Amino acid sequence: MNKDRVKGRVKKVKGRIKEMAGKAVGSKQLQSRGKNEPAEGTTQTGYGNVKKDIGELKEDIGNGAGS
Repeated sequence: MNKDRVKGRVKKVKGRIKEMAGKAVGSKQLQSRGKNEPAEGTTQTGYGNVKKDIGELKEDIGNGAGS
């Protein structure tokens, strides 16, 4: 697992916590910020997945070149 995937998942969790905390204390601003973070986290996780897939593809190409 690469750092972008980890950071993305952390952002998703933080966003959900902020959203719940905003609801609990009645803060629309905190709730709104919390709603945006999971989307950012999903994007960053997806970016990490693409990086991982590209790295694996490079390995496959590198290993196949000598055959």
